[in-house]
Amino acid sequence: MNEYVIEIQGLSRRFGNKYALQDINVKVPQGIVLGLVGENGAGKTTLIKHLLGLLKAQTGTVQVFDKNPVEDPEGILSRIGYLSENREMPPWMQIDEYIRYTRAFYPGWDMQYEDELIKNFGLDRKQLIKNLSRGQKAKVGLLVAIAYKPDLLLFDEPSSGLDPVVRRDMLTAIVRTITEEGRTVVLSSHLLDEVERVADQVVMLHAGKIVLSDTLEDIRLAHHQLIVRFEQSQNKQPVLPGMLSCEGGPTEWSCICREKFDTLKTAVLNLKGNIVECSSPSLDEIFVARVKAGTIY
Repeated sequence: MNEYVIEIQGLSRRFGNKYALQDINVKVPQGIVLGLVGENGAGKTTLIKHLLGLLKAQTGTVQVFDKNPVEDPEGILSRIGYLSENREMPPWMQIDEYIRYTRAFYPGWDMQYEDELIKNFGLDRKQLIKNLSRGQKAKVGLLVAIAYKPDLLLFDEPSSGLDPVVRRDMLTAIVRTITEEGRTVVLSSHLLDEVERVADQVVMLHAGKIVLSDTLEDIRLAHHQLIVRFEQSQNKQPVLPGMLSCEGGPTEWSCICREKFDTLKTAVLNLKGNIVECSSPSLDEIFVARVKAGTIY
């Protein structure tokens, strides 16, 4: 059996003359959390629609559980839990009615887990969906997406527009879900700090292209944020190996580089400067630096 739950090779998608996705290559092994990050309009939702079989690949291939999701939607969708920021639910139903309606489609539904989520989310089963807040609707949507223990979970901006408390509760539930043996999660978000808390692997999209794809650990190890100080004022910013961004001056500069620290240290010394501070930049800082630098992978 293929070790990858998702395999995307050479995927491109255009709407008119504009590329929504361009030459996308992604492999997602079983049992990990993939953070799919990028600003709004970067192509994240279009990519997820290909995984759900809602869009057919114009160029390249998409495989989920070794199958084409367009050709075998029944076999694939029965193993996927999906939640988007647009949570459409029948407004006339009570929460309990909506859960029972959804439960009927999934023989593997975990009633005990359902009860636990109802309690943890503070939901009232008798409350009408039309009277729910945005945060409460998000919690109901998450509950019905994960209570039947699907093999693959696709979350498309699940906490967009929610307050920090609700976002924390949802992230906690997602973390609980991914600790279940063998489950795979794709978490799409423009909130990079949230992805950074749970992701094993990260794919950064910008304007339909991948600007970085690696494990979170390797991304952190590969990028350094340096504070470089010079005794004399510099007329222009220093040029360092693997430099993605550099701000400041004239005697102190903040630089983000993708290079080994020893190499950077030697380069700074050769410029007659000193590294006064070295830290790991956040995913958000790395993303902004790579986009501005136009760096791919």
